[in-house]
Amino acid sequence: MRRVERIAWIMAAAFGFLAVGLGAFGAHGLGPIFARAADSAKRVEWWQTGAHYHLTHALALGLSAVMLSRTQDRAVSVAVYAFALGILFFSGSLYTMALTGVRALGAVTPIGGLCFLVGWGALAVAAFRMARG
Repeated sequence: MRRVERIAWIMAAAFGFLAVGLGAFGAHGLGPIFARAADSAKRVEWWQTGAHYHLTHALALGLSAVMLSRTQDRAVSVAVYAFALGILFFSGSLYTMALTGVRALGAVTPIGGLCFLVGWGALAVAAFRMARG
């Protein structure tokens, strides 16, 4: 197993574990904290969006690990790191906004979204190259 493939599997597992834990924490542990905030409904929405994209892209990391076992295309490695950065910037900024109420962090969220797009685009490039042989 190549180093980047092992890293992809580890990140998929770690990010998946964290996504489930943070999603559950948001559903069951943050209610009292958010209830005191004037914008509590928005904070819950931010948390849920962050958890959704977090878990989705943890699975995308797993897909990338599978692709890495079938090809050595550098585009898949780009996808791995783009998905990881996307989770950190996109979901991380939403989690932080939800906890702190600092809306200025919303400026970071699109950077994470761009990373997600780069990751999916890189997987598409790799898949196209695999199909061509």
